[in-house]
Amino acid sequence: MPVYELSDEAIFPKPEEAEESGLLAVGGDLRPERLLLAYSMGIFPWYSQGQPILWFSPDPRMVLLPEHLHVSKSLRKQIAAGRYEVRFDTAFARVVRACAEVPRPDQEGTWITLEMEQAYIKLYELGFAHSAEAWEGETLVGGLYGVSLGDCFFGESMFSLRADASKVAFVTLVRQLASLGIELIDCQVHTDHLERFGAEEWPRAKFLRVLQDALQGPTRRGHWLLPPIGETVEDIEGEA
Repeated sequence: MPVYELSDEAIFPKPEEAEESGLLAVGGDLRPERLLLAYSMGIFPWYSQGQPILWFSPDPRMVLLPEHLHVSKSLRKQIAAGRYEVRFDTAFARVVRACAEVPRPDQEGTWITLEMEQAYIKLYELGFAHSAEAWEGETLVGGLYGVSLGDCFFGESMFSLRADASKVAFVTLVRQLASLGIELIDCQVHTDHLERFGAEEWPRAKFLRVLQDALQGPTRRGHWLLPPIGETVEDIEGEA
């Protein structure tokens, strides 16, 4: 299949036209309107410094349904112990920067370029991107970020500076997404880490079909907060 070269116009070819690797298109930009269109079509950017922007729609697709979340006994104990406080949307830019800088096993460099950082910070400012953060006192020690559209959350990256910090943030986020009625979490590609949490691989056709249904739901736009006990889901939704 050909790899499409994008123009300045915010359009994409059909995801089904991607190469076997998932690569669909090259070029374009990271304007909010193009990024949001990409996510709504099951496409995401993934490239390294020095490369043009590469757009992917892999087959199969890694997906987590909130009701299938699996939390190990040891992690449940860690959460119950309250070592980390989880906050939403209080340090988005710091989370993205940490995701770019914190080394990962068997991975050289980062795909989160400065251009990518700036693009997702813009989505955060517009109320479409969100972070879940694990704090130890006033020290940010783990977290993750992603994009929310309709009843779908598109996970992007996570980091951890303390044992299980990103896991605690992830579990808290998934539970919060479930309380909001968000029914689909896009994890993009397979990792053993995500599989242990209950994520599974779907054929791209199934993912795209379920995604289009999920996008019919309302986008919870704005900055999210964890509600105090007794408050309702509506209390944590930001202003449109």
